[in-house]
Amino acid sequence: MKTLGTLDYAVFLVYFLIVACYGWWVYRQKKAQKENSKDFFLAKDSLTWWAIGASLIASNISAEQFIGMSGSGFKMGLAIATYEWMAAATLIIVAVFFIPVYLKNKIYTMPQFLHQRYNGTVAMIMAIFWLLLYVVVNLTSILYLGALAIHSISGINTQACMYILAVFAIIITLGGMKVIGYTDVVQVFFLILGGLATTYLALDLVATHFGSSGVLKGFNLLTTHAEEHFHMIFKKDNENYLDLPGLTVLIGGMWIVNLNYWGCNQYITQRALGADLKTARSGILFASFLKLLMPVIVVLPGIAAYVLYKEGYGDFKTSMSQGGEVVPDTAYPVLLNLLPAGLKGLSFAALTAAVVASLAGKANSIATIFTLDIYKKVINKDAHEDKQVVIGRWTVISAMLIAIVIAPFLGIDKKGGFQFIQEYTGFFSPGIFAMFILGFFWKKTTSNAALFATVGGFALSVVLKFLPFVMNLEFLSASGFSKLVQQKDGTMLYEIPFLDRMGLVFIICMVVMFLISIVETSRGVVAKGLEIDGSMFKTNKGFAVGALIVCGLLVALYTIYW
Repeated sequence: MKTLGTLDYAVFLVYFLIVACYGWWVYRQKKAQKENSKDFFLAKDSLTWWAIGASLIASNISAEQFIGMSGSGFKMGLAIATYEWMAAATLIIVAVFFIPVYLKNKIYTMPQFLHQRYNGTVAMIMAIFWLLLYVVVNLTSILYLGALAIHSISGINTQACMYILAVFAIIITLGGMKVIGYTDVVQVFFLILGGLATTYLALDLVATHFGSSGVLKGFNLLTTHAEEHFHMIFKKDNENYLDLPGLTVLIGGMWIVNLNYWGCNQYITQRALGADLKTARSGILFASFLKLLMPVIVVLPGIAAYVLYKEGYGDFKTSMSQGGEVVPDTAYPVLLNLLPAGLKGLSFAALTAAVVASLAGKANSIATIFTLDIYKKVINKDAHEDKQVVIGRWTVISAMLIAIVIAPFLGIDKKGGFQFIQEYTGFFSPGIFAMFILGFFWKKTTSNAALFATVGGFALSVVLKFLPFVMNLEFLSASGFSKLVQQKDGTMLYEIPFLDRMGLVFIICMVVMFLISIVETSRGVVAKGLEIDGSMFKTNKGFAVGALIVCGLLVALYTIYW
């Protein structure tokens, strides 16, 4: 039933008041000191390790995970958890190798890195690109999917849900990164607590349906009645191979997805760039441990919904069907509507927390890039600190208004939220990551090489996307690099899995960048290297032990569910 009871609203009101009052208290504490742009955008030297780790997760987990990943769990099973579990390993790499480079060279935005390492042209192109991507793809999808999810639970009009979420996020964002970081701790608490409540209900429903009880019994029944949903590595004949092509999730394109997202993304790295190295690393390690937990919250409910749907439990078959076809992304909302009063309010708060935290983090990153990398460098070079903060706040409001206006027209719900974001960011990720990784660790990389990765990487991705329409790629099928897929018009084409496409584009970008740089340096072009030394990458014992535990758990999980 798409309604919230009095107790549900009471629980949600408690959540709202806790976040609002705590955010106001943090803001008042911050306001007692003179605020500058680094305080507002980065919370310079203000966030603790646990606030950084919580903020990373709160910013990352949103409606596309709760709704989209649960839907993917319904459709393809535990394999979709590779996005979360491989992220845990990626965060370790980012903490050891990426963050020290940023902090040593006093880099606060990704365009600043490109300007410092390459030139202003590359930096400006990417600043504009990131703004468009963050507003048109990320902010809109988070806002729209979040509104749809909340509508499906509460019955409140979708457009009204968008307004409510946007206003809530703006209020938090206008307080700056410190307010975002510390309120994210509260958001993560509700996110995990409410998420686990939903998982508990889902597993208990499965156990009850088969005449038993208990969460562990429910999980065991899942592995029995949906055994095919508990394999992490797909074979070539699997219908979902195009989304997760076999070993690519371990040794291929999945690394590009995660390393680009967690290491070269203003939205994410911004949380650690205002801290010292030890605090930043500890926060990222904390986030890595939380990432191991996420599939329990966002994937298992989808698998449970699959079993209940298959068994004909309740009205699952009618609730999850539209036009005679099952819609996987409805799995999580259907489960939430089965929750008892109070728990439904808690899960509603968890979903709202995830959406609001992601919106606030994304809006702050948009404001940071626009203010520091466009407004300050092009529009008003003499802008003082107070002016930059004001521009940042107006940018937040403007970005949210644009997202509200255009979100309903992008067809996000028709494509599936998680796939929408992955596909469109996947056109740019290989070139960007190639540009960053060579910029970090090879001093001879030139600006023209980076420019090729910026433009050429996108062009190559587009070419490979549409190549099947002009060329028969059956010859790649035997190796698993293409799969026969039925198109909307009924024709059959051999398509390249998008993770493999990303891997191929990345390799081409690296090779061409290397060749361009070699030719240019041989002609006397001098590249601008960063300040790097081996001691930057040494870690303390506590971090090393934590990293080993994370890696050990990942090996165990992949071994068990291979």
